[in-house]
Order: sequence, then C-alpha cells, then structure tokens
Amino acid sequence: MNELNSSAIALARRAHVEALLAAYPDVTPTEHTLLVNWFRKEASSLDIGMVASNPDIARGYRLFRQQHVDRFTLADLGKGLAFASAMIVLCGLMLFRAF
Repeated sequence: MNELNSSAIALARRAHVEALLAAYPDVTPTEHTLLVNWFRKEASSLDIGMVASNPDIARGYRLFRQQHVDRFTLADLGKGLAFASAMIVLCGLMLFRAF
C-alpha cells in the first residue's frame, strides 16, 4: 500500500513538472527552483524519459534543458581537471617506475 501511495505522489509530481515546462519560461522564481531541484535531485531516468517524450511540452523542455541541465558548471570543469591531473600523475609515476 505504501508503494502505491509513493508512486501516485511521484506521478502527480511529474504531472506538475510537465505543466510547469509547458509554461516555461513564464514561471515564477519558486516554480523555477522547483523545476531545477526536480531535475537534479528527484527525477529518475524513467521520469526524465517520460517528460522528454511528451510532444506537448517539447519547446519548454528543450529550452529548460538548454539553459539549466546541459550546461557545464564550474564544478563539472573542476572534476574534469582533477581527473585529468590524476591521470597525468599516474602515468608519470608509471613511467618513472619503468625507467
């Protein structure tokens, strides 16, 4: 019974997000924050796929993704630089050990 209740809540939440995306970019700052948090923290892959496949909200969805989801942030660039630095250090250590 609890699983049915949580899935009904998730379905209602996704319907609310779809309604907001249909009106995007004409949403309030509170609604905008709700959309960003839903995409970053709450939405499952299935939820995002269901929203993306809805042709009625395609324009708002594309615009929202372009402005907020698909952008590289400073944190993303920092993670990439940290990974590249770690790989360079590891390769250098292996070459140093080999000779």
